[in-house]
Amino acid sequence: MAYLSMGESHRRITDYLNRFVDAINYQDGDSLARLFSVSSDTPSLLSLADALNVFQDANRLIKQSEKFSQFGEVVAPFFRSLQSYRLGNLVDAYRAFEKASNAFIQEFRNWESGWALEALYVIAYEIRVLAERVDRELASNGKSPEKLKGAGSFLMKVFGVLAGKGPKRVGALYVTCQLFKIYFKLGTVHLCRSVIRSIETARIFDFEEFPTRDKVTYMYYTGRLEVLNENFPAADQKLSYALTHCSLNKEANIRMILKYLIPVKLSIGILPKKQLLENYNLVEYNNIVEALKRGDLRLLRSALQENEDQFLRSGVYLVLEKLELQVYQRLLKKIYIIQKLKDPSKAHQMKLEVIVKALKWLEIEMDVDEVECIVAILIYKNLMKGYFAHKSKVVVLSKQDPFPKLNGKPVAT
Repeated sequence: MAYLSMGESHRRITDYLNRFVDAINYQDGDSLARLFSVSSDTPSLLSLADALNVFQDANRLIKQSEKFSQFGEVVAPFFRSLQSYRLGNLVDAYRAFEKASNAFIQEFRNWESGWALEALYVIAYEIRVLAERVDRELASNGKSPEKLKGAGSFLMKVFGVLAGKGPKRVGALYVTCQLFKIYFKLGTVHLCRSVIRSIETARIFDFEEFPTRDKVTYMYYTGRLEVLNENFPAADQKLSYALTHCSLNKEANIRMILKYLIPVKLSIGILPKKQLLENYNLVEYNNIVEALKRGDLRLLRSALQENEDQFLRSGVYLVLEKLELQVYQRLLKKIYIIQKLKDPSKAHQMKLEVIVKALKWLEIEMDVDEVECIVAILIYKNLMKGYFAHKSKVVVLSKQDPFPKLNGKPVAT
């Protein structure tokens, strides 16, 4: 840091305070928002932090002026947060920022219109990001990470402020999305339910009145919840909404949505094009799609094993593992087609021994009893129409559509 005089430090601090008060007096939400963006490392805030660390008596400046002192409970702890952040003391930075945020919420309650929502969004974002960084630091030092949980409690308080009637309610979805990010990070996704109920059942909310950015994020996270609950039609609907409304230039966001939408689509029998997977660097799904096309159980298992860590982290491994039944269906359909070409009159009679041989060719060892069990499951789940002729160890296929398509519906449970 270059040398900074006391006079220049005083000027920078006073300039910030004037801009803060002016933003509130003129109800300039965008300008106010920029004044809270601690982690953005903007030159103006960095230079303010340097000034605060030189001057060391900003509280006196605030208290001496009636113009500044009315917002002292917000600004004074914010200054401490900025100082600590600049010095790398993240724990103190978070603690002071939380105090400033609570004071800001008290002011925000008194403002009738929603002009300061952009500033509130920045505060909601900053408190989450700061909490995440502090928790990482605490964990690396062998201490208990607890700030992110505290940030969640604060944001629930903010949600309560926004959830009433009036123009401020459009901010509720942004705060909800920040809460989702916290709950997913902490592994406490069950806590999402109470917020979802408030958004989806409260008559004061009209979903379409929320900003598109927030609707996309909301649908992405609620879609992921439906994936965890294996409610694939609902997951398809929500994630497809997120994809359709996501800006085309937000490639990273599109990729995040597709990471969950593709397994959902696969589970209801819809295969993505190879070009899509390549465009968004989702090549881990290439062999899974190929296995479904070919009826190649060995390839599916190999692809799952190769990308196991990645799929487990995403929470889609179990969804993909259940695709085995569709692969069995495709394999048996290929056997049926080959038999039909050889002898159409006997194509609907499939010997279990033939299936055993096909699996052996794929280097998968199964006996006749195991194959019979698999076929029984396929019939039960309506992936195959037919019945067993137990004495001759043959499955007799229906002459009418023996291998029904899923047509966008999940495999029967």
